[in-house]
Amino acid sequence: MTVETESETGEKIWKKFLRKHWKALVLFVVAAILVCIGAIYVYLWFVEKAQLTGLVPTTLNLWTMGHLVTFLLHVIFWEVLLIGVPVIVAAGAVWWLWWKRFPDDEREEYRRGHLFGTRSHRSEGGEGISFLVFIVFIIKVYRDGNWNAPFATWTFDYLVYSCITALIWVLIIFGIPIAIGGILWLLYEMKKKP
Repeated sequence: MTVETESETGEKIWKKFLRKHWKALVLFVVAAILVCIGAIYVYLWFVEKAQLTGLVPTTLNLWTMGHLVTFLLHVIFWEVLLIGVPVIVAAGAVWWLWWKRFPDDEREEYRRGHLFGTRSHRSEGGEGISFLVFIVFIIKVYRDGNWNAPFATWTFDYLVYSCITALIWVLIIFGIPIAIGGILWLLYEMKKKP
């Protein structure tokens, strides 16, 4: 007689869930990518508006801590208002409608198998991504010929677009192989027999 641990049961439930609802996973990934693109557009829109309205100076030598804090608070406000709230409401509504379409026995099986609970989630390595973005940012500044240029001569647009460019390059360099590996792993796991 074999006794399964809770984590093994949860793993089997997740595999079954992914095999049965892989199209929903694909739609979730596409939606997440669109949300990220939307967040970047809102950020760039606000950077432009902040300079045009005089909320922040265009050159960095005129910035103060007050400018920085005010800018960050405004960015957070607009991101939450234009991206965060609509995404939370839409995701909640879509999830609720989708979950209600499951047959009762399937829903109960997912609940018993702890599909959404008792798993420990560890998040580490966020500093590694930030460090990589910083390294790519330094390389971009060097390639642009601004290595020895004083910060006071940089415009706010240059700083923002350089940071966004560095982030995009890190996502391309590491994201594509991770996505391919994830898809291959998912296909492999879906082909396994339970």
